[in-house]
Amino acid sequence: MAGTKTETSQKVRIKIKGYDYRILDNSCRQIIEAAIRYGSEVIGPIPLPTEIHRYTVNRSTFVKKDAREQFEMRIHKRLIEIRNPNSKTIEALTNLNLPAGVDIEIKM
Repeated sequence: MAGTKTETSQKVRIKIKGYDYRILDNSCRQIIEAAIRYGSEVIGPIPLPTEIHRYTVNRSTFVKKDAREQFEMRIHKRLIEIRNPNSKTIEALTNLNLPAGVDIEIKM
């Protein structure tokens, strides 16, 4: 096993969730621009499957059971991976001002 070389590369995975895909794409663009500005390699944004929550509600309180309304809520998701981030990249990511309605999970 003298010829094997193990390379440990750091990566940061950023999972972004939101109800509006336009706001989500703009926040992805901001994150990618901040990472590239400080010289990190970026993979993504990778679109993940959209969660759809559907709800059916009776229109009236206790009569006319056949009259119903249907509502749905869509949760869009994106995944961004940053390879070999330096300290300036991580600092830039923590100082980003992202719009309301965008949820971010960062895993090192």
